[in-house]
Amino acid sequence: MASTLLIGSTGLVGSYILSTLLADSSVTAVHTVSRRAPKSAGPTLHATVEADTTQWAAKLASIKPTPSTVYSSLGTTRAQAGGIANQWKIDHDLNVELAQTAKAAGVRHFVFVSSAGTRGLLSSSVPYSKMKRGVEDTIQRLGFETAIILRPGLIVGEREVPHQGAGVMIGAWKGLGKILGQGIQDLFGQEAEVIARAAVHAAKIAEEGKAPSKHWVLEQSDIVRLGRTEWKS
Repeated sequence: MASTLLIGSTGLVGSYILSTLLADSSVTAVHTVSRRAPKSAGPTLHATVEADTTQWAAKLASIKPTPSTVYSSLGTTRAQAGGIANQWKIDHDLNVELAQTAKAAGVRHFVFVSSAGTRGLLSSSVPYSKMKRGVEDTIQRLGFETAIILRPGLIVGEREVPHQGAGVMIGAWKGLGKILGQGIQDLFGQEAEVIARAAVHAAKIAEEGKAPSKHWVLEQSDIVRLGRTEWKS
């Protein structure tokens, strides 16, 4: 894996993707574009801080040489965004714009951290699922050499700004593990670090030309397998 670009480097999963990439000697350059500086640092990091998200696509297009892989773990919440319309601009519109720009720039592989349940029976009436599904469809339609979609369940980890109700859900998730074991626990949620490792592992497989399909969807069991069971640091 040569040069990469990460969007969403300051979020929970994104911060782990960044630290994983920076620790990988096979990655020659790690570019980030974010509103604020990422917490991790390293000699291969090239961080661009840009508060105006309308400039992010141009920043992506200006990176030379073009990254071979782009990761996006970009996302916010309705509360943080100030309403569903503003959340849509970030979770859907900005992700779509960045994917389109990446394709036009010649990026070969695109990795998107989506969410479980985007294709469920009730998902068509849930705004959050509609956002994620719209981005997934766009990435697959653009024709990258490999489009990798991760669909984690409950994302477990310490957030800077806790999500409403997340504490209760994570407490229940931990309780499941204590009572029924990690296997049952993994059916409902995954640690942010495991998700990040799965994203990087999948991208490496794609870079080697060994992805099982051009449109590769990683459900929760796949995330656990690539991010924990088969992970080699």
